[in-house]
Formats: sequence, structure tokens, C-alpha cells
Amino acid sequence: MYGDVHRRRDRSFAPGAVAAGDRPGPGCRRGRHHDAGSRGGDRRLRELTRADVEAAVVGGALLGGGGGGWPADGRRLGALAVSMGRPTLASIEELPADALVFTVSLVGAPAATERYLEPIDHLRAVELAIDAAGCRPAAFIANENGATATVNGWLQSACLGLPVLDAPCNGRAHPTGTMGAMGLHRRAGYVSIQAAVGGDHRRDRHVELAVRGPLPLADALVRQAAVHAGGLVAVARNPVEVGYLKEHAAPGGISQAIAVGKLLIESPPGERAEAVASRLGGTVVARGRVGSYRLETRGGFDVGRMEVASDQGTFRLTIWNEYMTMDGPGGRLATFPDLIATLDREGWPLISAAIEEGTDLDLLIAPAGRLVLGAGMRDPELFRLVEEAVGEPMLAHAFPGFGGG
Repeated sequence: MYGDVHRRRDRSFAPGAVAAGDRPGPGCRRGRHHDAGSRGGDRRLRELTRADVEAAVVGGALLGGGGGGWPADGRRLGALAVSMGRPTLASIEELPADALVFTVSLVGAPAATERYLEPIDHLRAVELAIDAAGCRPAAFIANENGATATVNGWLQSACLGLPVLDAPCNGRAHPTGTMGAMGLHRRAGYVSIQAAVGGDHRRDRHVELAVRGPLPLADALVRQAAVHAGGLVAVARNPVEVGYLKEHAAPGGISQAIAVGKLLIESPPGERAEAVASRLGGTVVARGRVGSYRLETRGGFDVGRMEVASDQGTFRLTIWNEYMTMDGPGGRLATFPDLIATLDREGWPLISAAIEEGTDLDLLIAPAGRLVLGAGMRDPELFRLVEEAVGEPMLAHAFPGFGGG
């Protein structure tokens, strides 16, 4: 996915290039810029290491529940971050409540064959978002957990000297931007600011986009930018105050991914699946082989179905970037945002785009209540689109008391 980090030096990015963005602007009226050390927070920041990269990628891949990006991409991005600077992780208590943060993410379909990003694209997206918002963030947050998603923000932190907060928008991966917007689409008067960059300029597919508008519309435009860029874009979006994160983000979500990753790394190959299932209050429901498997990239999403044959019977999974449902011989076993994960026979997580017919794997499920989830996972209305995409009932299982029809 990633091209040469040294290409396109004319678009190199440094903190000084956006110093003028420190002034408040229309998108940042609710908060002010603060340096990370304005309350001595720099003394309490945790420097992220190469060991953290591996743990974050492995744990993120598990918590991604089939989505959240490719492990190889996460390793490259994380390794680049720790080689270029000193990325740091901070808790939300280490910044003032009115300090502003930007969400950084990848948007697109992991299975897209023409997806292409350069590392500078992550930084360029931040630059465009700063220009559009008229202010500079005090920190970054990842939008979700996943093999690549968990290390989102680490390169920006290393290059710009701003921390990543241990409060991603969501502690697991999710398919739509609004699901990762922490309920901002319901915040009166909130205007979304989003910037997206990606695509191979050598194939005339490079896209740069900055948009301001209602959050669902901005999300849709960014998703279309990903389609035109070949399947994937780097995004910086949605300035919001740190104080908002306490009730609407997933505080501790990055730490959970790193802890899960360390558990998988330290466990013997034959015991990894059971160890992580125990940690998350889940179950390894079956060990089997993939029979039918269909995955296509449509509208900027990976959409598909697969069946796994095992001694316990046949298990059917639906995919919309992440695993959305799992049904077994006795009926529904798990429904997003429950965690549905696939692991290879050595116990390493497999994303949905990496599977093919004949793959031997373990099926793991864990209840949503054991995950660290953001506000988007508590909004039943956001699940209607999922039902339409996968053609399976979701609301009745994920929100049994919801009377919205």
C-alpha cells in the first residue's frame, strides 16, 4: 500500500508550516489550542516503542474484528513513526478539557486492489484539516482499533510533536465514518471538517479533498474520494474538545489493544485463541475450514459472506469491512458490535480481506460489553445501513429493546 516515503519532497510537512493555524477558526470555536506540556503533561507522556508497534498491530488486528487494515501496513507505518521521531501516548486527563483534538484515520476498502498511500499523505491530510479549521490540534486520536488503525496518529505524533490520546473514537473497528464520529452528528450546530488524501499520482489517481458540512454528508464525500483514489485515503477530521471524549470516545482503547497484542505474542501458538477469548470474556466457538467465500469491493466497502465448515457444523458470517454477524447450527451467535474474529492455526488474527476458500481458522466471539466502545456503537439508527448492506437482521439482536422497527 505504501510508496516511497522520500518521494514528493515538494510536499514535505513540518510543524512550522502550519504555525499560522494556531488562531481559532470557524471549525474550532468551542476550544483552544494547547501545547501538550501546558500542564506538565509532557513529563507524563509515554513514548511508544517498536515493541508497542508490534503489540498494537497484533492486538489491533484481533479487536478489528475482520477490519481495521492490513497488519503489514500497520507494521510499516508504526516502524516509520518510531524511526522518524518519538511518538507519545497520553491519557485524556493530561490535557485541558477545552484542548482540541483531530481524529486521524484511513477510509476505504482493505481488499481494493489499487489502493495506494504514501506516508506523507497522512501528514498532508492534517495540514489540509488545519487550513480548513483555522486552528492547530493539541493531540490526535485514532478512529478505531485495527491492525493499521491502532497506529493511526503515531506518525503524526512523531513528526509534529503532538501526543496520541488513549481515547480512540471506538475500541473496535467499524464500517462507517459516522459510527466513528462519537455522536457528533447529533451535536447541535456541529459542522464536520474533514480532509482526505491518497491515490497514486503516477496513475492520475491522487486525490486531495477538504470538506466542511453536515457530518453524514462529509463522510459520504470522503468515502467517494477513497473510491476515486483507488480504494483508500488518509483522513484528518472532526475537531473536538478533549472534554467531549470522556463520555463519547473509548478511553483506554489503545491500551487495551496493546495489552491484547502482548497476550497473543507471549502465549504459546496452540493457546493464543483461548487465552484472548478468556481475556475478553469470549469463546472459541469452532475450528474449521472456509468453504464458500465471496468478497467484493462496492461503494468503498468490502462486502461479502463466508461459510466455515467444522465438526460443530457450518458457521455463516457476513462482512461489511468487519464481520457483522455470525450464525451457527443453532442460530445467531454474535452480532456487531460484538467481536467476531478469525485466527489462523497458530493463533494470529486474520482480517476478512486475507481469507480465501480452504483457509483453516478458528472462530472467536466476545460480547460487546467486554470491549471499550465509543458512542457510535450505542446509536441504533446507525445500524440500519448495516442491515441493508449485509441483508441480515441486526437491530433486533444488537438492540433487543429498540422499538424503531
